Amino acid sequence: MTVLPYRCLVCLLVLLLWPGPALPVWAHPATPHEVTQPEPLLRQVGLDQRLYEFIPLDVPFWDEAGKPVLLRDYFGSTPVILSLVYYDCPNLCTLVLNGLLRSLRALSLSVGQDFHVLTVSINPANPPSLAAERQREYIRGYGRAGAAKGWHFLTGQPESIQRLTQAVGFRYAYDAVHGEFVHAAGIMVLTPQGQLARYFYGVEYAARDVRLALVEAAGSKIGSPIDQLLLLCFHYDPQSGTYSLAILRALRLAGVATVVALGTGVGVMWYRERRKSPRS
Repeated sequence: MTVLPYRCLVCLLVLLLWPGPALPVWAHPATPHEVTQPEPLLRQVGLDQRLYEFIPLDVPFWDEAGKPVLLRDYFGSTPVILSLVYYDCPNLCTLVLNGLLRSLRALSLSVGQDFHVLTVSINPANPPSLAAERQREYIRGYGRAGAAKGWHFLTGQPESIQRLTQAVGFRYAYDAVHGEFVHAAGIMVLTPQGQLARYFYGVEYAARDVRLALVEAAGSKIGSPIDQLLLLCFHYDPQSGTYSLAILRALRLAGVATVVALGTGVGVMWYRERRKSPRS
C-alpha cells in the first residue's frame, strides 16, 4: 500500500535533480571561417524532426572493415542511436561524438547488449579505413567489452547518404570555399524496427534523457522498474528535444497517492477497532 506514495516521492526527487533543457545547436560553433558563411548556405542547414516515420532499411553502406552492409543489418532486436557526422571534420563532429561518448559512459545500459549505435559519415569521400580509425578511438574511450560489435562507423556513396539524411530530416551543405560540410548537431534514437522515436539537439546529451528514450524505443524491454516510474512522471518535449516533468500527471499521481494513503490509514484503524470490540 506504500507503492504510490513512494513513486511520487521519487518523482519529486527526480524533479530536483533533473538538469535544465539544453539549447539546440543548428550548426557547428562559430569559427573565423564561419563568419563569412553566405546566408543562403546556412539556410540549407537544420535538423527537422521526422518523429514516428520509418527510415529506409534497404540503403547500402560500407562498414568500418569495408564490407557492404544494409541498414537493416543493425535493426531488428534493439533500439539504435544514430549520429551523422563526417570523419575528417575539423571541429563540430568531434564535439558531437565526444558528447555522445560521455552520455554512453554514464549509462548502465551497454552498447552491443541493450542497444546499438550507428555513426554514419555524410562525406562520401571518407574511406572505410578512416571509419575504422574512428571506431577504434571511440571504442577505446567507451571501455566496455563487446562494444565493437555494437558501435559501427559507416561510409557510403552520395545516393545512400542522401536517402538516409533526407529520411531523418538532417539538412547539410558543402562549403566549397573552405572545403567543409556545414551541418546540424544532434543525435536520434530509433526503435528496433527503424522508426524515429526521439531527437536530441546540440553536443551534450543528458544521460537520463538518452536512457529514457532507449527504454521507450525498446518498448520497455530494457531498463528497470525505476525507468518505468520515471516515464510516468516525465514526457518527451519535441520542441526542446528533452524530457520534462509532466506536472498534471505528477499531481494526479500525488492525489491518488494521498487518497490511497488516507484510505489505508482509516482502514487499518477500523480493522483494529473491530478486533478490539469482541474482547471489550
